[in-house]
Amino acid sequence: MLLFSFSSFQNIYQNIYCSSILVFVVLAVIWPVLLLIAIWLHFANKGAGAFFTQERPGKNGKIFRVIKFKSMTDERDAEGKLLPDAKRLTHVGKFVRVTSIDELPQLINVLKGDMALIGPRPLLLQYLPLYSKEQARRHEVRPGITGWAQVNGRNTISWAKKFELDVWYVDHCSFLLDLKIVFMTIRKVFIREGISSDTSATMEVFTGNN
Repeated sequence: MLLFSFSSFQNIYQNIYCSSILVFVVLAVIWPVLLLIAIWLHFANKGAGAFFTQERPGKNGKIFRVIKFKSMTDERDAEGKLLPDAKRLTHVGKFVRVTSIDELPQLINVLKGDMALIGPRPLLLQYLPLYSKEQARRHEVRPGITGWAQVNGRNTISWAKKFELDVWYVDHCSFLLDLKIVFMTIRKVFIREGISSDTSATMEVFTGNN
């Protein structure tokens, strides 16, 4: 009789749930929409391009390059520093953010196996040494386009609460939970809830647990 640990079940489940065939079919259907949005953003971003890529840590901390629609320009001040997010966020950028359209290119990351549809959001590399041992467990599964923290506050909750929700998801990952997150995500997109924090156009930088 074969015995599987819970972590082994999670790995098998994620591979089944995020099959390349499913994502490929979705991309084949929506690619005209993605193309139109890319053209729209190219002009709205004043030549800064339509896509944003950045290295992020994935499962077990493996580094990959995440792909998103670019919602901000690259405008800088007189000293060459990027302007605050609120000043660089275009009207088109606000639209793709509040509708979560900016996340759709990450389906390519799912197709490549870097991400899952559901899981903790992939965050900045600079945060890696700042996590507590418990918080670092969020990397035991593949990061997702949406996740438990996203449907329970997203950018309106504290970093500590967000990481707590991420680790809770790691311990309770299941098909039924992911299905619940999918429906909750759709609802959040329609009511446009949790897009920005109270003090930032996006989310404050995580500076550690102290």
